[in-house]
Amino acid sequence: MLDEMDKQILLVLQEKARISMTELGKAVALSQPAVSERVKRLEEEGVIDHYRAVVPAEKVNKPISAYVLFHTKSCERFVDYCEKTEEVIELHRISGQYNFLLKMVADSLQSLESRMNKLGEYGDSTTLIVLSSPIKGAKVIPCF
Repeated sequence: MLDEMDKQILLVLQEKARISMTELGKAVALSQPAVSERVKRLEEEGVIDHYRAVVPAEKVNKPISAYVLFHTKSCERFVDYCEKTEEVIELHRISGQYNFLLKMVADSLQSLESRMNKLGEYGDSTTLIVLSSPIKGAKVIPCF
């Protein structure tokens, strides 16, 4: 069960995952051993899934982002294809008229179009090009 201290720790770690345990302890008013134990417990419970570097797609020559609403009758084949496709960076199973939502990145509109043509072999889609992202990577606020 998460408490207020766990919530504070999670908020700091979402902002600065590489913070030292000493600095984290200072940020939440706990000793280094106490905060280390809490972080270890949160990791073991799966509350903290993993740590990773966030790489903005535009910084690695992929300035085009798109969300794709997709309907397919070959779900397993479609998922397999998406897992092997480097342009697909997120895939969600959803309810409603479409059964998948993809987030894709590309180096150009032409390469996005080419990939969309290949996706067409698996079903029908609607593509939404991202113009800007005023809120990106917002923190998940824990509740208890």
